[in-house]
Amino acid sequence: MSPIFKGVLGDRPFEVRVLDSSYLSSLMALQEVVYEDLPNKDTLQPLSEEEFLYILEGQGLIIGAFVADELIAFRAVLIPEIDAEHLGYAIGLVNESDLKRVLYQEISNVHPEFRGHGLQKILANIIMEQIDTTEFDYVAATVMPYNIASLKDKFSQGFYIASLKYAYGAKLRYVFVLDLHNQPRYKEEKAIISMGDVGAQQKLLQEGFVGVSMKLLGDDWVIEYQERF
Repeated sequence: MSPIFKGVLGDRPFEVRVLDSSYLSSLMALQEVVYEDLPNKDTLQPLSEEEFLYILEGQGLIIGAFVADELIAFRAVLIPEIDAEHLGYAIGLVNESDLKRVLYQEISNVHPEFRGHGLQKILANIIMEQIDTTEFDYVAATVMPYNIASLKDKFSQGFYIASLKYAYGAKLRYVFVLDLHNQPRYKEEKAIISMGDVGAQQKLLQEGFVGVSMKLLGDDWVIEYQERF
């Protein structure tokens, strides 16, 4: 398949391709390498073969980065099923016609040997350029509190936190949302809350605040919340 992007990591050329089901074994192998390298396994919700195939066979898109024809990173977006756990509910959508216009930014993996080159951000920019904004209004994603790299990734793309809830079998997750058509506007009032203070964050979110940025304050990571107009 022809590359959709070419670049250089350090002194090593790489290219990005849209993947199909023939890459399933490579995706599973890379995911296993990434998962085993994680100090905290809860930060990644691995996909099964069936979940990868669901995306690869038309319910979304997976792009992969290659060095010398070896898959070293991938990123996925998913067209989700409409069910009770749909992330569109976290931003106040209720009609099925609106929920169908929500895309999920799914799993993102980079081989440990190729980290430190901004590859995750590069792939984010590339895959977001592939989204048909005539079909979708929002992109949603979930991230575990204190998964600093993934949180920074979402904020850097313009996502904001719309909810903090338990998902994937009682695992605590932020629900991030990106509006593909409208730039969100915020009131001046700000609140800074520790990522560890679940109750305070949930209260603010219920009051109409959203999480707009993060920073290290002392020895703790905090989220800055602002109320939306």
